[in-house]
Amino acid sequence: MPITVRPTKLDFGIAHMIARHSSSSVERVAGFLTWGADENVLCGLAIVGWLWAHRGRSSPAERLVSNHLLLTSLAAASLPHLLKRIFDQRRPDRRTVRGHLHGIPFSGRPLDAFPSGHAVHLGALASAASKLPRAPRNAVWVMGGGVALTRIVLLAHWTSDVLCGFGIGIGIERFARYLTGFGRATGA
Repeated sequence: MPITVRPTKLDFGIAHMIARHSSSSVERVAGFLTWGADENVLCGLAIVGWLWAHRGRSSPAERLVSNHLLLTSLAAASLPHLLKRIFDQRRPDRRTVRGHLHGIPFSGRPLDAFPSGHAVHLGALASAASKLPRAPRNAVWVMGGGVALTRIVLLAHWTSDVLCGFGIGIGIERFARYLTGFGRATGA
């Protein structure tokens, strides 16, 4: 029997504000940008990166990074599906009429709000990016934050779902470091 997760008062306040002030054009842009954290897109990119790094001419450091990103991407794609079997939470887009009048689409399964799978991926990427030099690291963090906000703007997830998903992604990536050696003094 699934555990019901209830949104907070802050979650409701943010969702109501979005439902009142959204528009079809904002929702179209957010709908396009949210693809930047889709599990199929990110896993596909990780597989291509892994194949590229293992083509025979790559350095051991490049192979280490590709191994780490592939493992992290696959774990970040799998864990939310398991958690959504354990937890039930109604998506905010299922609790509004006004929002749909302003262009907010229906997203995913109605009770699969917690956690945000997109945010899990983004948290894992942001955590891995902590090993990058300052400029690219900050770029990944800003873009990741922007894409995470699209899940809230689309009312696909409550704000707390996105924040929890981001934290879960960070945890996945940090655990994967123990398995791959990523981030150690001798590694990437």
